[in-house]
Amino acid sequence: MLIFLKKSMAQNKNALIRYKTIDKCLQNRYRKWTLLDLIEACSDALYEYEGRQVNVSKRTVQLDIQLMRSDKLGYNAPIIVYEKKYYTYNEENFSITNIPLNESDMNVLSETVEMLKQFKDFSLFSELGGIIHRLEDKIHTEKTNQAAVIHLDKNENLKGLKHLDVLYQSIIKKIVLKLDYQSFKARRSSSFSFHPFILKEFNNRWFVVGRRDEQATILTLALDRILTIDYDLSIEYEQNNFNADDYYRNTYGVTVLNDEQIKEVHLKVDAKNAPYVLTKPFHHSQQLIEKYKDRSVLISLHVHLNFELDRLILGFGESIEVIKPGVLRRRMRYKLRKALEHYEIS
Repeated sequence: MLIFLKKSMAQNKNALIRYKTIDKCLQNRYRKWTLLDLIEACSDALYEYEGRQVNVSKRTVQLDIQLMRSDKLGYNAPIIVYEKKYYTYNEENFSITNIPLNESDMNVLSETVEMLKQFKDFSLFSELGGIIHRLEDKIHTEKTNQAAVIHLDKNENLKGLKHLDVLYQSIIKKIVLKLDYQSFKARRSSSFSFHPFILKEFNNRWFVVGRRDEQATILTLALDRILTIDYDLSIEYEQNNFNADDYYRNTYGVTVLNDEQIKEVHLKVDAKNAPYVLTKPFHHSQQLIEKYKDRSVLISLHVHLNFELDRLILGFGESIEVIKPGVLRRRMRYKLRKALEHYEIS
């Protein structure tokens, strides 16, 4: 997702540079601007920004002009062609930078700012910091204080978030890490060299997936259990063709077990919760097996029998019954009986 966002941000920023460049050209009425002139101006502006030659095609600038003329970007720029080859604004003092933001624009900006702030722990977005603050100031001065429409769940007090950027940088730059790590079960921490492959978020917690040096086993480490972290430049990084999609194909959550723990799980969901489970599947392998007359349903999953699956099923309480496999059914029965003991009257 981060790679996609980074690429999308670069493309959008290049487009904005082109719009601004075309706008500046067309404001200059002391020169006649052909399409080739505008292409050259955009190329020069992008070269100055990127520090390298950027190929701006004729089609790209034609589409830019078409978009600037339309209301898709809110510009409605009065761009005309005269003498069949020169471009200019039909209004003398027009500029896309002078267009006021309407209420809809302000609402969109407000929610976009809130969403971007979720990624503030990555240096990838550090260049957005000033932009976000300026946007917030602009929004505050131009609209009344309105509650956010989109509310994203994030625990600002979660430990380990400070490690996000070091881990991210080590993955994209392929650098081995030296970690001090203490799991919940361990009495003391241990130090080891670690080859990080991916960052993974689940249930509002972050994990780094990789392997210890000289070991083949894939490990999933919780960021909030990392005590110290540093780069280990003495060891060559090895990823061993790790594929996250394949690795997590049969997993709900983050705990990947051995192949013997992958089972066909059948769950009976009561009528009240069936619509939620059908419209938001637990896992991509979920299949509807049967609909009963009382509107309850039977679904199947092909997944590891891990801790996260237990938590998912227990979270539905009496609304879900494990039909099979027997090992999972017995485990749920045991845990529910232990839970009931807390509420029995002594």
